[in-house]
Order: sequence, then C-alpha cells, then structure tokens
Amino acid sequence: MSRSPSFKVKTELSPTFDPESLQKWIIAFCAIRFDLEQGQLVEVCYPSDCLTHDEELEIAYNSFPDSVSQQHNRSSIHDCIFFFRFRKRFKSESGNATNSEITEVDKELSPKSIDKNNVSRRLSSTTSADASKYMYGYVFNRQRHDERLKRGGEQKSVVILSHSPYSSVFRPLLQIVGPLYFDMGKKALEHIAAYVSAWPAPVPGKLMDLPIGNATLKVNLPPAHSFSVENGLVSFDESASSVAPLPSNNQSTQQGLFHDSDLFGTFRGLLLQLWLLWELLLIGEPILIIAPTPPQCCEAVASLVSLVAPLICSVDFRPYFTIHDPDFAHLNSIQEGEAFPPMVLGVTNLFFLKALRNIPHIISVGSPPPNSNRVSLSTRSTTDRVSGKPGGFGLRQFSLNKFSPSSLLSAVKLRRDGPLCLMTEHKEAIWSTYSATTKPDTSVLNRLIDAGVTPRVEESMSVVNNEILRRHFLELTTNFLAPFGPYFRTTAPSEGSSPYVDPPPLPPFNADEFLASLSARGPGKFLLKRMKSNWLDLYRRFLNGPNFMPWFRRRRSVAEQEQDRLWKHARMKTDIQLLISKMSELEIVDSFNVMERLLLREVQQSGNGGIDSTATCQKLTTDLQAVFNVLSKDMQELMLSNPQRASLLQGTPE
Repeated sequence: MSRSPSFKVKTELSPTFDPESLQKWIIAFCAIRFDLEQGQLVEVCYPSDCLTHDEELEIAYNSFPDSVSQQHNRSSIHDCIFFFRFRKRFKSESGNATNSEITEVDKELSPKSIDKNNVSRRLSSTTSADASKYMYGYVFNRQRHDERLKRGGEQKSVVILSHSPYSSVFRPLLQIVGPLYFDMGKKALEHIAAYVSAWPAPVPGKLMDLPIGNATLKVNLPPAHSFSVENGLVSFDESASSVAPLPSNNQSTQQGLFHDSDLFGTFRGLLLQLWLLWELLLIGEPILIIAPTPPQCCEAVASLVSLVAPLICSVDFRPYFTIHDPDFAHLNSIQEGEAFPPMVLGVTNLFFLKALRNIPHIISVGSPPPNSNRVSLSTRSTTDRVSGKPGGFGLRQFSLNKFSPSSLLSAVKLRRDGPLCLMTEHKEAIWSTYSATTKPDTSVLNRLIDAGVTPRVEESMSVVNNEILRRHFLELTTNFLAPFGPYFRTTAPSEGSSPYVDPPPLPPFNADEFLASLSARGPGKFLLKRMKSNWLDLYRRFLNGPNFMPWFRRRRSVAEQEQDRLWKHARMKTDIQLLISKMSELEIVDSFNVMERLLLREVQQSGNGGIDSTATCQKLTTDLQAVFNVLSKDMQELMLSNPQRASLLQGTPE
C-alpha cells in the first residue's frame, strides 16, 4: 500500500558514518545474489565482518521467495518487500536445534516449569526472553525478467538486519535503499548507513522524525512494553498499571508490535475467525500460516502477533520460514502425539503441509499472484472454518453472505480433503480442532466499511477498518488481563509516616487461589457478554501457556520500580528533623540502618546517574548525618568503627 518516497543522495552533505550509532538501529546492510551454480551469495555486507559465516548463510537462504511462490508473470521487473526472524546461533549450539533449544528463550517459562502453587518464588529471577537472541531481516527482493539471461532472468535482494522489529522504519527505508542499490551499488548502502548513524537513539512509543537524504521518515515506534525485558531491566517510561491504558478516541492504537500491519486486508476473508485466532495466540498454540507469497505470509504473522497487544508475545514467531532454517529438521521429525513447540510459522512452500502435518492449527490466507500456477478459490465475502472434535476435522461454515449451494459444496470438499487441498487450489480457510471461548463480536464487524473501487480508496478503507479492529482487540485483551491488576498495585507512604522503612511487598501470586477467586467474582461484564460459560478454562490455559510468565514478570518489575519511585519521592520531601522528633530511640536506629542501605544502593547505581541520582544521594547523606547526630555517643562510636559507614557519614563513599 505504501508508495516509495523520493530520494536523492547529496554526497557533499552526507554525515560522517558512526558504526556504534548505527548499531542502535541496524546491524548491517546486505546485498545478496542468487547464482545458478552456487546458490545464494552475499555480495556485500556493510559494515563488513559484523556477521558470522553461519549468520550470512541463514540470511541468504531467507532472502529469496521459495520457487513455488515466485511470480510467474512476464513483467520485466517485479519488486517485493518482506521480512524474516531467526534465532542467533551461539558457538555452543549445533546446526540442528532440538525441541529444548527451539524453546530455549522460554525454557523457564514453559507449562512444565511453572509451579502453579507458588509462581511468586520465581518472580525475582532476572532470566527472561531476551529480544537480542533474535535477528530480523527486512528484504527488498527484485526479480528481473530478461530472455538473454540463463533461465530467462535473475534476482537479487537487499536486506536490512536489526535486533529490533521496527517495521514502521525499515519498510519505508527499504523503499529507498532497495532501488538505490540497484542504481549505485555498494555506495548506496554506505550513504544510507551514514544517514542512519546520525539518527537519534530509538525512543519506544514515540513519533520520530528520521532524516534520510532529502526525505524524512515520520514513524511511530512500538511502545516499551511490547518488547521482552533484557537482563531483567525495565524502562521507567513504562506504565505502572497492570496493562497499557486504552487510547482516547482520537488517538491511534499503537499499543504493540506491528501496529502498522494490515490486519483487515490480511484476514478479510476470515474476519469471523479473528476471535479464534486471538485465543490461539493468547494461549500460545502452534500455528502454521500459509500464503502464496512472502509479503502475504509476513503480513499475516505480523497481524496475528499484533492481535494480543498490549500483551508481550513470547511465542516464537517466524514471519517467513523456509526449509533451510536450522530448526526445520527438528520440526519435521515431530511424530504424531508429540507436543509441537509454541510457534507461529509463516510459509509459502506447500511442502510444509506434509512436512509439518502434525501442527494442530493451519491458516491459509492471501491470493495467488496473477498468472501463477496456483488456482485461487478465495472469495473476499466468505469465511470458512474447519473445526471439530479432537482426532478428526469437522466443518462449520460461516458466511457473511446468504447461504448458497456452492458454499456447501466448498465446505464438503474442505472437510474431505483437509489442508492438503491447498496443494492444487488456494482457499482462505482455517483448519483447527480448537473450540473458541470468545464469541465473534458482530457489532464490530458491522462497523467495518466496505472496500473501495480504487486502490487509494481501498487503502483509506483499510486504515479505518484496521483502527476499528485494533481498538476492539486492544480492549478485549486489556479486559482479559484486568483481573491480574491487584498483583501490580503499588503503595506509597501515608501522610506523616516514615518513608525510611522497607516498603510492603507486592501481593504474592498463587495460580490456584487466583482461579478460585476469579471463579467466584467473574471476569467482568465486558468479557461475560463476549465469552461462553467455560471462560475460566481460557484463563487456566493462559496461565499454563508461554505468554503468561514473561508478561507477569514484566508487570511486576514495572510495579516494583514504580513503588520504588514513589517511596524515593516521599524521602526527598521528608523533613528529617520533624520526623526524628516523633521517633523512639529504637525507631531512630532502625531508620539509620535503612538510610545506610538505601544510600549504598544509590551510590552503586549512581554510575548510570544523572541529576536525580545525585540529588537523592545528597538528600540521603544529609538525613543519615541528621539521624547520626541524635544517637548516643556510644552508638556513634560503634557506627564509626565501620570504615564504609564512616565514609558515608562524611559524604565521601569509597
């Protein structure tokens, strides 16, 4: 839908390249050529030597459409943009990943490792899903038809590699750097890298103006709560509430990853099943998404991930997955009855229908390109879902139009053939044995605007419809997570009380007690109107799934930091002399010990510092000295016998 921005390189005005600043946004730019004898070859990698050989190989394999999804029309040039995600391979890892390695990021968060009787014992752990364990590749692929060349054409790809899924940045940037590379070669990558290295550091959740040559990219980055916690650290920019707040009516719903994906356009033929898909991702079910082209399957995976915002999606999602991925060997070996790891795989190669036949949920979306060798039976007005009892595919046919004999015949054929019917003809459908708890909200569907007759009108309609759908699912997810709110409730010192005591801990979480309490009081009116009577089972599955613990830990960390901030603010406002006058001798000694501990912690953290940290240290030192001065002489001498304590009292901590 996006149109390429105009761009001119002004060599004399190009900024100086800063490799360290570039890394805040981009790891490297790559140009990859498909060679008939040698296969995929990395022609250029800039900056050089920033990728391992294995990483270059994996990037090269993921940067071209599968042969079965290539364009078959005879146009001279065809460009497409898509993206992929892969796990970084560390030296200790072997080429073929095992099931435990595939789920390595969530190995302490899997259903088997969750102690339902005392989840709180593990909340203090800093082990978490680390975003830097994955790399993202954004691809500009060009297929050029030329009868003079072998096989009648050639194809090359320009790839932007990053640790962050900034689709709103990298897609428009590819529209600039892709064509520019084919005009200028490596020099184009060097110029673009210099401009990017001059950008300010990414600010999650903010609208940023990013200059690139004579153009400016205006982009919204995903909010901080969309990303996994790295090393247990949480940004103070995050809200301390249990979930992100709902935006106002005039505010765009940019509350998670891939908020710019075309949710409506991608699942337009399956709108009634969006609530089923929301549940499947919420509880972390394995899903295979198949589409005719890489851009379509990438958009489907991105749209699906965006459905559960503001929840952190901890399922391993692969927007474009190929048979060359090191994880494929293990996935292909999973036998019937064995558990499939929680993954969302976007594929175009029909071979996956046989290779991953044990995956429990299959979604087919998109339309084959014109003149392709795959027949499309997709109709935008119908919605099909194949479901049934475990052990076999039943069928339930939904349609936004009036029932017709042709829809019945289509339903019978789907039930008889199963997903393998896609081998001969394309059909937008869902094959799943899962029975959804959440009912489709027809009032939301009725608000959607019918498609326009021109591309520009169609694009405008999609923008409006995407906003309607995102706002609804944001509200649905927010209400689903609301019962966990009390476990993130912070407390501040009451008026007149001493802030120099240990703050009360956050309420402990016990899964069984939570479910029992929720069963008694209900999930709230919003969910009761939209869910079946077995809504408690959905919460139980969510607690056992891969998404709960990372999100819960994240919210606890945010709440703990917010509570720490509130108590720190109260200490800054405290009149220490007035407070001392109300204390007993024992309370004064206890306060001294708390102040000493707080000051030591603040001094240790002051290296990350700033004005606030310096002011806090000064205030704590002053208050510590004031309390020390009212202690008895014997107590003072005892205190000064500790060299570290003596240096704190003198305001010169060692």
